Amino acid sequence: MDLSVTDLACARGGVTVLERVSFRLRAGGALILRGPNGIGKTTLLRTIAGLQPAVAGEISMPAETVAYAAHADGLKGTLTVAENLAFWSAIYGTDKTALAMERMNLSALADRQAQNLSAGQKRRLGLARLLVTGRPLWVLDEPTVSLDVASVALFGDVVRAHLAEGGSALMATHIHLGLDEAEVLDLSPFRAEVPVHGAAQDDPFAGVTA
Repeated sequence: MDLSVTDLACARGGVTVLERVSFRLRAGGALILRGPNGIGKTTLLRTIAGLQPAVAGEISMPAETVAYAAHADGLKGTLTVAENLAFWSAIYGTDKTALAMERMNLSALADRQAQNLSAGQKRRLGLARLLVTGRPLWVLDEPTVSLDVASVALFGDVVRAHLAEGGSALMATHIHLGLDEAEVLDLSPFRAEVPVHGAAQDDPFAGVTA
């Protein structure tokens, strides 16, 4: 299933930050969002994932086909690695716990409580949740935070496998994941215009001389 975004506008804190965003992401493809800090990459991803409403425009892919991963790992500390993934597998109605642990190099940690993992191990476990969702579109906001070089390469392999299986990935990242086939979308042209108020509007005494 393709993702089509047409004339999308999205807001942060009630203020529109992006407008007229349009692109198409086909099944099996990856799209990387670029732009300066604060331009609205996270806001756009959250809007596409269905976590906040759009100000205007259309998103063709329903939210229930999207798996979203951001900075929070969303783990239950007292559950083991295997139990965390089994919990999410039950929610999504899949049986991919073993596969997720294998692909994210977590099998040896299956019986360790999440609270006893290192930051990088927690991050790998959080990303492993993508694999148990069974959802075709992965929406990723800086997915490699806390990962070392080897784990970044491992996650790049996981994303490539997802694409090869007909999935797609939309992500904001400054880290090279080895996805040479990925397209890049610079959000700078879609930055919303900020109204400029002249002095005469803001200051009733502007232009008055003594």
